[in-house]
Amino acid sequence: METITFIFSNLGVIGGLAVEHISIVAVAVGLAILTGVPIGVAITQSQRLADAVLYVASIIVTVPSIALFGLMIPVLSLIGQGIGWLPAVIAILLYSQLPIIRNTYTAITNVEPSLREAARGMGMTPLQRLWRVEIPIAVPVIMAGVRTAVVMNIGVAAIAAYIGAGGLGVLIARGISQTDPRQLIAGAVAVSILAIAADYALLALQKRLTPAGLKR
Repeated sequence: METITFIFSNLGVIGGLAVEHISIVAVAVGLAILTGVPIGVAITQSQRLADAVLYVASIIVTVPSIALFGLMIPVLSLIGQGIGWLPAVIAILLYSQLPIIRNTYTAITNVEPSLREAARGMGMTPLQRLWRVEIPIAVPVIMAGVRTAVVMNIGVAAIAAYIGAGGLGVLIARGISQTDPRQLIAGAVAVSILAIAADYALLALQKRLTPAGLKR
């Protein structure tokens, strides 16, 4: 009961922290899409390059989030941005690369060869085949990678509160440091709800972007 009362009496604060949280994840994953999708498409041209890129992206994901945030501090301190929003965005951007690059690469390489041949027979250039045939077919798998990145990094962004980035992790950090279960539970519940809501919203977007032929 105390926790529920705390949540309702602090809805404004929780809402503000949620907006900060969303801004970190949205900017980071948005940049990851702009970089990861082209990289995923490019590496389809070389198996050796694909193996190298996916290996590096896999290594980045294995680095614990708190350690990656720690590495950002001395590096970005050189430009006066050692703590706060920027290092959190960069770290989450790096974490988002693997699912987006891997899903893009997998989706493009698994396009039916007969569809490529049909596009060539229609006189399409490689770029036209990519934009009119391969990318539309790959969209559901790419979106699945985006969903994975978003849900995973909503949790990672909570840890960014420890480097002054703000977000819902502030409630969790305060709850731990002040031994206040109300703040701890409120932060944990808010992060969980945000992750579930984001996943369902992106699933709806994924279905909407899926070509009608693939839905059948």
